[in-house]
Amino acid sequence: MWFIAPFLVLAIAWSAAALWFDGPASRSAAGVTAAAFAIACIAMLALLRPRRRALLATTAAIAAVVGWWLAIPARNDRDWMGDVERPAIATIDGSQVTIENVRNFEFRSDTDFTEQWETRHYDLDDRRGIDLALIFWGPTLIAHTIVSWEFENGPPLAISIETRKEQGEEYSAVRGFFRQYELYYVVADERDVLRVRTNVRGEQVFLYRIQMPLPNARALLLDYLREVNEIAEHPRWYNAFSHNCTTSIRNHMHQIGAGGAWDWRILANGRLDELLYERGTIDTTLPFAEMRARSDVTDNARAAGADPAFSRRIREGLPGFPAAR
Repeated sequence: MWFIAPFLVLAIAWSAAALWFDGPASRSAAGVTAAAFAIACIAMLALLRPRRRALLATTAAIAAVVGWWLAIPARNDRDWMGDVERPAIATIDGSQVTIENVRNFEFRSDTDFTEQWETRHYDLDDRRGIDLALIFWGPTLIAHTIVSWEFENGPPLAISIETRKEQGEEYSAVRGFFRQYELYYVVADERDVLRVRTNVRGEQVFLYRIQMPLPNARALLLDYLREVNEIAEHPRWYNAFSHNCTTSIRNHMHQIGAGGAWDWRILANGRLDELLYERGTIDTTLPFAEMRARSDVTDNARAAGADPAFSRRIREGLPGFPAAR
């Protein structure tokens, strides 16, 4: 049974980490609990005989931790940071959609901003296209993704799938694999959710037009909004592996029957545009390197600032986009 050992070691390590991160609120108590669990599992494997009994006992201990961990409830009633305080709520009547709590903040820093929550109306028959923003803050293999829907007679609607942080809380990539952050759909104006990244945080943003039939773009937006409403009533956990900004997009795509095959670049999503290019999902009339370089909207966004025409200005001259009107 030697081949089971690496998986068992990983399972013990994950279970101990889950007890550390998601166990007792006291850090000392959490540390004692995690250490005691790991030591007990190692002792069972080393001392119990026959080995089958040791494996069964250890597996049962791991299963108990997994069962406890899965039962930890997400909540909507924490002391949230101001930019994620209000969940969006959508009312859908045929092709007419009304969305409450669309965020349109003026950010001066991540913690200094002027709040503006809006109620907006959209006609789904008025849709023009769907775009994907790929955002880098440092690492080149990992990015943040945001989907925007363009309309003929109104500003785009951007939806960013993020963590819902509490007051004083910061994001940790390691903690993101555990039950530390609730899932939050930022439904926003692009002047908020894109400009805060280019103009406040100094991040780099690429924007691509997705080659998707308009009926599919409509179905995708409706599926997003159903999830928005579901989360407002029944909160869910964010997870850096299974429910992050990109895997959630893939889940929505599968819900409308348009999901593609799994690819490692869905997790290493800094290479997502390369995957989409290979699949013909974004513009392929130019060599990839040139198309990618021309899709960088960072300078355009910084120049546009708070201009009401921000969304039009950042799209000027981008490959794959229709000419500005």
